[in-house]
Amino acid sequence: MSTQSPRKKSPALNRTVGFCLAGVLFMGGMAYAAVPLYDLFCRVTGYAGTTNRAETASDTIIERQVTVRFDASRNRQMPWEFTAPDDAVSLKIGETGLAFYKAHNPTNEEITGTATFNVTPQKAGYYFSKIDCFCFVEQTLAPGETVDMPVTFFIDPEIVDDEEMMDVKTITLSYTFFLKSKLTSEKVSNQTTLNTKQIPQG
Repeated sequence: MSTQSPRKKSPALNRTVGFCLAGVLFMGGMAYAAVPLYDLFCRVTGYAGTTNRAETASDTIIERQVTVRFDASRNRQMPWEFTAPDDAVSLKIGETGLAFYKAHNPTNEEITGTATFNVTPQKAGYYFSKIDCFCFVEQTLAPGETVDMPVTFFIDPEIVDDEEMMDVKTITLSYTFFLKSKLTSEKVSNQTTLNTKQIPQG
């Protein structure tokens, strides 16, 4: 009676398995780093109406006014309710503005999210300076928790020296929240409809 020796795995098969595992790990790492990389890309290139970050308020105020509107949205996997301030604000250039976005977690799970932002028209992003905001920072809400998320900002007075900005009368600040942690409860699986609240143009 003859016995067969175990068949050896071919080097090609081992390489294929190795490449697959490496690919899975790479994609996982890229997904985890997507928001920080997007933040870095926008800050370097000015893409998507990226704003400036200011440490302090402007010490110069100009009489010319700009209206700032607010927009809130979330991706389809984020079960939070996320809304923008109801009212637009009219500010003098250089004047500090304060707005509160609102987030609510209606689920029975602790949920973590991260927000990205943009400004339209995009050319105005360079002059939209935020002193304090909640973007690109993980936000965790307990089940049923509701929080106000403040944004402090001003329009850089240098905007008046840019001829391309003369037609800018209204600026819209938009935030989009993305799910950071995976949900484990099936109770929130049907809460994936995208909710978007935008101030109507008046």
